[in-house]
Amino acid sequence: MKKPLTVAYFTMEIGLSGDIPTYAGGLGMLAADIMRSATDLKVPAACITMCWQHGYMRQTINPDGTQMYEESSWNPADKMKLLPERISVTVEGREVVVAAWEYQLKSGKHIVPIYFLDTNLPENDQADRDITKYLYGGDGFMRLKQETVLGIGGVRMLRKLGYNDIKTFHMNEGHAAFLTLELLKERDFKDEDVKKSCAFTTHTPVKAGHDAFDYDMAYKVVGDMLPWHIKKLAGEDRLSMTHLAMHLSRYTCGVSKIHGVVSNDMFPGEGIDYITNGIHHPTWATPEMQALFDEHIPGWKEDPSLLRKNYHDLPDNELWEAHMVAKKRLLAHVKYQTGETLDENVLTIASARRVVSYKRPELLYTNLLRLKEVCGGRVQIIHSGNAHPADPFGQDVIKRMIARSKELRDALHVVYVPNYNPELAKLLVSGADVWLNTPTRLHEASGTSGMKACTNGVLNLSTLDGWWIEGYEIDSEAGWRIGPLAGALPEAEENLKVDAEDLYTQLQYEVIPEYYHPTHVRWIRRMKRSISLVGAFNTHRAVQEYLKKAWDL
Repeated sequence: MKKPLTVAYFTMEIGLSGDIPTYAGGLGMLAADIMRSATDLKVPAACITMCWQHGYMRQTINPDGTQMYEESSWNPADKMKLLPERISVTVEGREVVVAAWEYQLKSGKHIVPIYFLDTNLPENDQADRDITKYLYGGDGFMRLKQETVLGIGGVRMLRKLGYNDIKTFHMNEGHAAFLTLELLKERDFKDEDVKKSCAFTTHTPVKAGHDAFDYDMAYKVVGDMLPWHIKKLAGEDRLSMTHLAMHLSRYTCGVSKIHGVVSNDMFPGEGIDYITNGIHHPTWATPEMQALFDEHIPGWKEDPSLLRKNYHDLPDNELWEAHMVAKKRLLAHVKYQTGETLDENVLTIASARRVVSYKRPELLYTNLLRLKEVCGGRVQIIHSGNAHPADPFGQDVIKRMIARSKELRDALHVVYVPNYNPELAKLLVSGADVWLNTPTRLHEASGTSGMKACTNGVLNLSTLDGWWIEGYEIDSEAGWRIGPLAGALPEAEENLKVDAEDLYTQLQYEVIPEYYHPTHVRWIRRMKRSISLVGAFNTHRAVQEYLKKAWDL
């Protein structure tokens, strides 16, 4: 029998590294950082996720901006150990055999195992082997099958592995909500007995982003595992995974203060708390920054709050030199990937994320005349981000980005770097001078890329949404805001115009003049204050909050 667990953390995706492509975006990156901090803090934890055969596809951008994709296959045996244990889950009336691969996160002698569930086994027919083929691939039927394996299969695998004493089953988003069905079965279908053991984090501030399924489909896929009172738990009209998770959890939270407000408006009466996300600070700091912190803020890895208390101790010249090493590293990668030569002495703005509409990836280009007037000859811009092959919006955005880079060439240098992944993200959040983030207000639940930029002294220029509202409230000198301080303006088009003009104004009168001051004195002061925010926005703090509020009760 295994040792007792404080938490079994269930997540549909996890982004441990670029060569383990079992992630799609921020949800997976966050899961990995939380598990890293749980390891560092010696929390008795285990993670359940899925062994996707294909994560993000490899992206090639053609000269005309069209994109080609090829599947990025990988062999789990190169990265982790296949365990001998097998369990089965009934899916569409068939018994599907599930195996698990183990990957170990280690800190000293403490280990947090990551278990990757896999149906790609000779014992299964091809349709069932494909359940773990594509992350977020296929239709509603496939998503239901995947979530059945994650939730029900995940609990059964933990039991098979000997984990019979687990304080908290944590659902990282609603994908894992079916774990409650297995717990109901174990506990004589007593809702209160299940609620005592469950906690839930919702990450989605838009109703359309919450998984919900027709009951006819659910009964076909999940069958007898759906209890007689499922509609009371998950909704009368459709099976809402979010409602199921909330109604069988003792604790539910959003991922930032503002997201907690938005979530309570979306789900009135549910009593949703918030725990603001963070990042695993040692993972995202460059080697040069780590060395600088080791020398001048010893103990920062174990206690990141020291970065908040002692950021003044960082020498200006050494901080600037460490940043310039990272900047040169980024520009060398851009040259290698695109053939474009950027100037290390020019203000460099980076904007990189999944290409989706709410992130407003084209806000900077709302008024090209104004952009050229403000930035011409003084700014270079690096973009990156993947668009799903079946997503015409994302595909068209990247096409327009490439077209604009040619149209603007005489005024400012714009490049688009393909294959956004954790390794490229590390280069961007450390090598840029400014990290640009432009989400529609109340649509960014938290966002963590800006926190990663802070770790390296890169300055945020961002809409006041998600975590940045809290960061800006702590220290408005650690970066810049875009748009009004208040909530969203009533009209989306007006919101866009106001934010675009404010972005140009901030660049023209604040960002660009400060960067080109001969001594960089004010800029470096801001860099230090940006670093200080990591003292609050780290996953060590987030895990300690989870322990207090959700896990170790």
